[in-house]
Amino acid sequence: MRIATSRRPSGLSWNTAALGVLCLTLFTAGDLFGQYDLIIRGARLMDGSGNPWRHADVGVVGDRIVEVGDLAGATAARVIDASGRVVAPGFVDLHSHADGPNYGPRGLRSPDARRRAAANLVMQGITTVVVNQDGRSLWPIASQRSQLESNAIGPNVILMIGHGTVRREVMGDDFRRPATEDEVRRMRALVRQGMDDGAMGMTAGLEYAPGRWSETSEVIALVEEIVPYNGAYVSHERSEGADPMWYWPSEFAGRPPSLMDAVMETIAVGEATGARVVASHIKAKGANFWGASSTIIRMINEARARGVQVYADQYPYATTGSDGSTVLIPRWAMRSEGAGRRTQGGGRPDFAAELRTVLENDSLTRVLRKDIEHEIYRRGGPMRVMIMEADNEGWVGKSVGELAVERGISAVDMAIALQLEGNRGRRGGVGTRGLSLSDDDIEPYAAQEWTMTATDGWVSLPEDGLTHPRVYGTFPRKIAHYAMERGVLSVESAVRSSSSLPAEVMGLNDRGWLRPGYKADIVVFDPARLRDKATIFEPHQYSDGIEFVLINGKFVVDGGEATMAMPGRVLVRDEEGTRVLVRDEEGTSSTGSAGN
Repeated sequence: MRIATSRRPSGLSWNTAALGVLCLTLFTAGDLFGQYDLIIRGARLMDGSGNPWRHADVGVVGDRIVEVGDLAGATAARVIDASGRVVAPGFVDLHSHADGPNYGPRGLRSPDARRRAAANLVMQGITTVVVNQDGRSLWPIASQRSQLESNAIGPNVILMIGHGTVRREVMGDDFRRPATEDEVRRMRALVRQGMDDGAMGMTAGLEYAPGRWSETSEVIALVEEIVPYNGAYVSHERSEGADPMWYWPSEFAGRPPSLMDAVMETIAVGEATGARVVASHIKAKGANFWGASSTIIRMINEARARGVQVYADQYPYATTGSDGSTVLIPRWAMRSEGAGRRTQGGGRPDFAAELRTVLENDSLTRVLRKDIEHEIYRRGGPMRVMIMEADNEGWVGKSVGELAVERGISAVDMAIALQLEGNRGRRGGVGTRGLSLSDDDIEPYAAQEWTMTATDGWVSLPEDGLTHPRVYGTFPRKIAHYAMERGVLSVESAVRSSSSLPAEVMGLNDRGWLRPGYKADIVVFDPARLRDKATIFEPHQYSDGIEFVLINGKFVVDGGEATMAMPGRVLVRDEEGTRVLVRDEEGTSSTGSAGN
């Protein structure tokens, strides 16, 4: 059978009965004949609840877990001896860019089967990805869903509605202002359409265009539309530190929003609507903002005590996505187009020449230096802004601070020198990555019972060049480094943050736990060998210790190797819960459990 693109049937009684018969048939197959398709034997079972592990076997028939317990007398087509290993629910990546408008051609809708298999994701134990993040989605959702359902894919996929996409659909390019009452009404209708088409919630990118210009009342109005569908709201908030990424001191006279303001807004949305809301990839960005996590944690705990369903997700790295495109020289000092711009041979921009023009003006130079200093510290300070790519190979691997010390100059002067002496046609002169986060905040966030693990990553292949290590190592790193090595949380809690907690937030009712009747999305890992290997300089490395991963009962990782199998499904919601529409061989639609 394949996933159907038709609408769900309206009847409920037949579907409920059919599901019961299906589950009863699967359960009795093991009970009567002692025969399973797969038995994972002797493992340390971490069922997703966060409770202490226990020894147990797991029996699988088809795409379902049918027994968890002592299967000593049972037989199976395949038996995995998992002694000393951990068996856990497949990981649910609540914030993923594995598909969407910016990643689709290189993601799960790619014509390249290697990308659709998403080995860098499943080799972390990821079995379900939640896509269309940061307020960006395809439109209509039905089109994206149809494309995904028409092709084989590795992980399961949950689709979200992008707030920014809906805003552009209604407001076009005239989005640098609050929406009118009529525009909000039309956005509401589009959100309902997206939810009817199979989305399971809405995301926002309030630090980006066009969401940056929205008001909180607009966001609340749209989130109200997902509540009847039991949808979740995931927000890239308006700021992740002392100020947003678009802020430069020279260009903004007022007080920009801080992370505190942004989290208060997310809480306000949850309080006003009753929706489950997520402060996405929560952090405290910038060397002059480290330690702010204590305030944020207090704010969220107080809101939760009032009954607000507020959560957060986190990738466990000290460097952000935008850190990878750090440019220390502000854009205003490096014109790339327009009359009077400086060029090299062939009409290429000459950013060094543009910068020299600014440096000839003392008043502009003072403003420039203030902007550069601000950016250096927002990116973690001079010793944490690393040179990743440069024509001068002697610079690569060193920090701006190290190079400044070698020359006996300030970090600001070194940033200027990199542009003047580096690649004249490249903004900043070199490729840099900031390490703008600190374990002083990463660890307290990771310890919270409301924090989920998420990659904020995408499908990646070695030929893609430098990328963020989170796209290969997020989930193993959370367990191996922060739980086992640092002791920030228990391994069982780290597994919960990766499985049942995001499943619960997304409203899944048959994934995220190891329980009879649940889908066979399963990961087996060796805690003695588990570790992430991806680094900022060598990111294309699979983690060690992930030995087996099943999605809908099919092996996508077998013996530590990616099988490149593609058993994933688009997960959508019907009136009974999280289900996937399926079409039988006669072409008749019916509703079965997700992934049939």
